[in-house]
Amino acid sequence: MKCLILAGGFATRLYPLTLNKAKALLEFKGKPVITHIINRIPPRMDIFVTTNTKFEKDFVDWCKTVKRSVDLCIEVAAADHQKMGAITAIDYWIGKKQIEEDLMVIAADNYFELDLKKMISRFDGVKTLIAVHDVGDKEQACEIGKRCQVGLVVVDAGKIVQFDEKPEEPTSSIIATGIYILPRRVFPQLSKYCQENRRDNLGDFISFLLARDEVKAHVFTETWVDIGDEIKRGRLSV
Repeated sequence: MKCLILAGGFATRLYPLTLNKAKALLEFKGKPVITHIINRIPPRMDIFVTTNTKFEKDFVDWCKTVKRSVDLCIEVAAADHQKMGAITAIDYWIGKKQIEEDLMVIAADNYFELDLKKMISRFDGVKTLIAVHDVGDKEQACEIGKRCQVGLVVVDAGKIVQFDEKPEEPTSSIIATGIYILPRRVFPQLSKYCQENRRDNLGDFISFLLARDEVKAHVFTETWVDIGDEIKRGRLSV
């Protein structure tokens, strides 16, 4: 298994904070967010990190601060309108890097204390597996009176049976985090999805998969934070 960390976005909704600094490189608990992620990836797993030409030098400098070998994947984009989008980036780098193994995909704006080794042990090599965070109460999954800013899932017997991307009202207490394990057998479906001009939202791709395949859930209750949402809500300073 290999790991692809998605850090190619521009986080425009957090401007001016991220105007000249990638969201993944914002410091949280004394380290860049992406460093916390790197430190949780099992040893000997190859790591690819996507970024863009605007922040390329910053990521090159960051690579010198971590003890793991990281393969930077540079998207030719200097502004938000030029970026590939998350789904297209996954499909593109699978092909570009000739990845033929199962792939763990992690959005770089997550801070989490999930044990990735435990998640991997639950992966059967056949079904897509998503790490989902149960906050215990669906009203806590979204701000009261406001549209949810996260994807919510309904889980039944370890399977995801419903995925709601930023619903108007909370439909579950379980939040879809940006942590996935994609079996290599779904790579053709990923390419098909991209060919239909759908390119950005990971949640929409999961909905696409749900209509065609079984998707498993790895439910965890350890700390998980979407850095961007917490900053916007004023609940987190970096």
